[in-house]
Amino acid sequence: MNRTGLKLVSVIAAILVIFVFAETGSAQRVLRREARGRAWTKAQVKVVISRVEDRVDRFVKRYDAALDRSGLDKTNREDWLMKRARDLETATDELSREFDRRDAWVENRDETRKCLNIATDIDRNMRRFNYTKEAEANWANVRFELNTLADIYNLPKVGAAVYK
Repeated sequence: MNRTGLKLVSVIAAILVIFVFAETGSAQRVLRREARGRAWTKAQVKVVISRVEDRVDRFVKRYDAALDRSGLDKTNREDWLMKRARDLETATDELSREFDRRDAWVENRDETRKCLNIATDIDRNMRRFNYTKEAEANWANVRFELNTLADIYNLPKVGAAVYK
C-alpha cells in the first residue's frame, strides 16, 4: 500500500473512532439525566427505590398497630387507610420490578407518580390524626424518600394538590 492509501485508511479509521465515542457518550446521556440540578445514574436511582421499598414495608407493618391504637380503630376509615398503605406497598414493589426491567430509569415516571399519589392520601391522614411517635417517624422517613424520588423524576412532592 502506498503512502496516500495508508493516510486515507488512517483518516477513515480516525473518523470511525470519533463516531463510536460520540455514540457511546450519547448512550450514557440517555441513562444519566439531570434532575433538579443533579445528574442521576440508574444505579443511584435504584438505591433510592430500594430505600423507598424498605421504608414502606417497615411503615405498613407498624401502621396497622398504630391505627389500632388511634381513634379510628374498628372504623371504615381504618380499613380504607390500611388498604391505601398496602396499595403503596404494592405500587413500590411494581416500581422496583419495572425499574429493573427497563433500560432507562426515566421510563418509570408513571410508576413513581402512582406511588406519590397513593402516599398523598396517607400523608393527609397522618397530618390529620394523632398516631404513635413511631408511626409518625416511620412515615416521615417514607415521605422523605418518596420526595427524593419526586425530585429525581421532576414530579411534585407528596401532599401536592395535583395528587387527588
